[in-house]
Amino acid sequence: MKNRIIICFFISWIGLFSACDYLDVVPDNIATIDNAFTSRAMAEKFLFTCYSYMPDHGDPRAQSFVIGDEIWQQYPQPSGWPAAQNLLFENIAIGNQGIVNPYMNYWDGLNGAKNMFIALRDCNIFLERMENRIPALYEYEKKRWIAEVKFLKAYYHYWLLRMYGPIPLIKENLPISAGIEEVMVLREPVDDCFDYIVSLMDEAIVDLPLELESISTELGRITIPIALSAKAKVLMEAAGPLFNGNSDYASFRRKDGTQYFNQTYDPAKWEKAAVACRNAIDTCHLVGHALYHHELGFGENLKPETIVEMSIRNSVTEENYTINPEVIWKHVSSRSNTIEAFATPRVDPSKYANQSTQSMWSPPLKIAEMFYTSNGVPIDEDMEWESSGKYVDRYMVKSATEANRYQVGVGKQTAMLNFDREIRFYANLSFDGGLWFGIGKFDSDDQWVLDAKVGEFAGRIMMSLYSVTGYFCKKVVGARNVITGESGGYSIVGYSWPVIRLADLYLLYTEALNEAYGPSQEAYEWIDLVRKRAGLEGVQESWSKYAKPAFRTKPNTKEGFRDIIQRERLIELAFEGHRYWELRRWKRIKEFIHNQPIQGWDVEQSETNAYYRIKTLFTPQYTTKNYFWPIRESNITVNPNLDQNPGW
Repeated sequence: MKNRIIICFFISWIGLFSACDYLDVVPDNIATIDNAFTSRAMAEKFLFTCYSYMPDHGDPRAQSFVIGDEIWQQYPQPSGWPAAQNLLFENIAIGNQGIVNPYMNYWDGLNGAKNMFIALRDCNIFLERMENRIPALYEYEKKRWIAEVKFLKAYYHYWLLRMYGPIPLIKENLPISAGIEEVMVLREPVDDCFDYIVSLMDEAIVDLPLELESISTELGRITIPIALSAKAKVLMEAAGPLFNGNSDYASFRRKDGTQYFNQTYDPAKWEKAAVACRNAIDTCHLVGHALYHHELGFGENLKPETIVEMSIRNSVTEENYTINPEVIWKHVSSRSNTIEAFATPRVDPSKYANQSTQSMWSPPLKIAEMFYTSNGVPIDEDMEWESSGKYVDRYMVKSATEANRYQVGVGKQTAMLNFDREIRFYANLSFDGGLWFGIGKFDSDDQWVLDAKVGEFAGRIMMSLYSVTGYFCKKVVGARNVITGESGGYSIVGYSWPVIRLADLYLLYTEALNEAYGPSQEAYEWIDLVRKRAGLEGVQESWSKYAKPAFRTKPNTKEGFRDIIQRERLIELAFEGHRYWELRRWKRIKEFIHNQPIQGWDVEQSETNAYYRIKTLFTPQYTTKNYFWPIRESNITVNPNLDQNPGW
């Protein structure tokens, strides 16, 4: 009986094919897999089914947005909230993850996640069956489709590896006749996993197109620039301290004694990653990818500050591929609409009762403090902020004047922390007294001004739809959205979620160069391109001119420049789903989250000075075990060859 259970369990994810909801690849009246490859049209449906397992990068209920420290929501959450909204937040961020039924479980496809092993099974079926002669399918198409699925197979392995550490490598599907020992698969050392993923990507790159033949019908399909960019990210992951010589897992071994994590730090991995990053950048440039710079649209009257702000926002939210050449990989089936509804405050006083703008995606105070001053250095390293008292008084209240009119509503009182910040601060965030460009207002001199104290139109006026920290996430909301009704209705233009954009690659390359060779002019060049788009001076100029004496040479050392690069990545890629994974990759997540309180303003208050008191919402606990997801307990019961991740 036990043997039958084991066989059935493994067949469920590596044996037989079953139709998917995404595309009806094998209709009910067709009995065999062979029939799914009898025509070009049917084979193409199977190809798109392989794509359908892509993780929903833009879905806040299936991704890491709310399980770290970048976004917070009301806790405890009121009864009546849809479970799909509070599931991950309440059960991972609050510390309720477990082994019986893990949340965001991509191993089994449960609790907000897709089953990556079924995805790998279907990719293998496709690759096996495409060896057949498919009617009406040209040879170049066949090679391209095979290359796309090889890439997807590599990416799905990478997704599991990043979450779980050592994983089984599903190189081919096992036959139904496989014996018990064959189906009881083993987890493989992380270096072997990375090597296999990269080798698959290299095989795919040879036969992928440099550009899409038709953007209107093929957007989102894999190209050489996408594959090279993803390969660069994979190699950066392999080079980082989580996987490169991680002594925390020295005793984590397979039952046969095989060590899962290498224990010798290998600097050559950074050199390899640097080469991959540069290859990806050069190829992206070759096909026209460039940093996005906003150009005035119809009816817009923008001052230079607003143009920079919209260059930041639209690098993410601008859907038009020809207008926004920065996004390398769009996930076309993962749309922004849910996040935009979560993030948008009630900007229009006449739409006071509109609950379609839900206001509940709340960046904590620590995220507001992360952004630079207007001088382009951290608030605690800025010489002028120290000498003027701005830093020590940053939680005090100040009134906005004409000099602040493009960041804060004139005459409005808000915390000093919200003044004199870099433009990315205002592109990413809004707050009580802050401005909001778009949603019907396209003039720098006539923007929405938020009133966010309790009882005001952008504040708490109902049980749950409000910012619990007093900050709102502006960056992810498209400017062309329209609030359509007084009591309901929100027309969201929406956009495909950007998985990789060029600024990400520039900063990865800077990081790889610094880790491999230390600070250099070439490394400064790439990070400075990102800073220049944000309206800032270069790294060396900013620290030498504006930093306190103790920090002025910070960019000149490998350790100091590392800290700058990592902060630059957290700022530039804020709210795009990267922060949680980056902190893990750098092995700094305990430092940033464990015992570090989630704080905001006291949004229950209506009086200014009372509102600008700091309120602690939660103090998360994070231990070494949280670096990797647990494997569901039942899987280990069925397959004794699987090892549970340490600490679970």
